[in-house]
Amino acid sequence: MIIINSSQVSYFSLGAYFDTELFRYLFFMIVMSLYILILCSNLLLIVVICMNRSLHEPMYIFLCSLFVNELYGSTGLFPFLLVQILSDVHTVSASFCFLQVFCLYSYGSVEFTNLAVISYDRYLAICCPLQYNAHMTSNKIAIFLYRCYMVTSLFAVFVTTFLTASLQLCGNIIDKVYCDNYSIIKLACFDTRINNVYELTAATLTVCVPVCVIFYTYIKILKVCFSGSKQTRQKAVSTCTPHLASLVNFSFGVSFEVLQNRFNMNNVPNMLRIFLSLYFFTCQPLFNPLMYGFSMSKISITCKNLLSRSVGKCKSSNKSVQLE
Repeated sequence: MIIINSSQVSYFSLGAYFDTELFRYLFFMIVMSLYILILCSNLLLIVVICMNRSLHEPMYIFLCSLFVNELYGSTGLFPFLLVQILSDVHTVSASFCFLQVFCLYSYGSVEFTNLAVISYDRYLAICCPLQYNAHMTSNKIAIFLYRCYMVTSLFAVFVTTFLTASLQLCGNIIDKVYCDNYSIIKLACFDTRINNVYELTAATLTVCVPVCVIFYTYIKILKVCFSGSKQTRQKAVSTCTPHLASLVNFSFGVSFEVLQNRFNMNNVPNMLRIFLSLYFFTCQPLFNPLMYGFSMSKISITCKNLLSRSVGKCKSSNKSVQLE
């Protein structure tokens, strides 16, 4: 058995790819189309929220943060995936592999924390409307965003990645189409209890705590809905439905990822395994802009106004060109 320190590994091989010579360019076009759609939809909503002063409210700022994180997560995966699809040799340098592990895991942890912050914001708006402005100040918003990005990324994901990078490995083949932390840990030659304990602690911090916050806030919201007026119930449904749908969608993606990492999936067809592993990073960035764009009336109205203005400007410019 050859023992290798992961700091001395020059590259990792991605073993989940298979010979796709006939469909290589088809897969490339599909993945490229998905990435362009993710970029355009998320960037559109970020621009709409930033440019429109009426949307400079806590809820929309947190949504903007959500869209920024989805751009970050998808950019950590899709350009790399596109290069690998066209490549004949599916290898990646060790340094880039650990960078990708950090990007993808920090994306997931920030997403959960951001969803928890949005649920807390909805709880204050519905259950404590008179105290909402006092609780959700500019300083509080900045603190929430700082905790979303800095605390979860630096203290949880960075240390997890560092511990994995210091392991002694007995191989360099990762059975996925991208670099995965748990897949690298499975290559370790010796005891990985420290990694497992810290991963469990990090998962508690970045997943369990946000989920508990979400459950608590929605229990409080449901109590207010059952005891409140029809108008209160309608407000709760209109503002909480997209958030709940986003949470359920993301939870499905996390569940697929956990199942693949913790259980033997050799009996599952390779294409299905690849799809399940990519669901975590693809469906959430695609789903959220559509859900919030159509469900939130302020966002949808602003998007329509921007589109109508751009169409009007195009028509007026065409008329001026014809007159000339």
